[in-house]
Amino acid sequence: MSDPHDADRLKALEAKIEALKAPAPDKDHKEEHYSQAQLAWRMVIELVAGLGIGFGIGYGLDTLFGTKPIFLVLFIFFGLAAGVQTMMRSAKEVQMKQQEAAEEKGDASGD
Repeated sequence: MSDPHDADRLKALEAKIEALKAPAPDKDHKEEHYSQAQLAWRMVIELVAGLGIGFGIGYGLDTLFGTKPIFLVLFIFFGLAAGVQTMMRSAKEVQMKQQEAAEEKGDASGD
């Protein structure tokens, strides 16, 4: 014969198991926290992607028009500018998130 105390413990254990089996709620993308290394790699990839796209467009136009490196050099600089602009936008986004988190904690310095 089982003790009523054991039955209560068994029900509590079953409730815990069911709670752990339930799927975790999906987190919003904005709620994810990134490490500094991930942010640095994101910025590097944005810069390299801008340069690569600029190189591709410049090389394609040089091939199409038969010019040597005119469009290649021009669009590499455009790609560099676009990559830096995207990096700055990402840095501003991260800074805004850090300031919001600091304000929520009551720390006005943002560091």
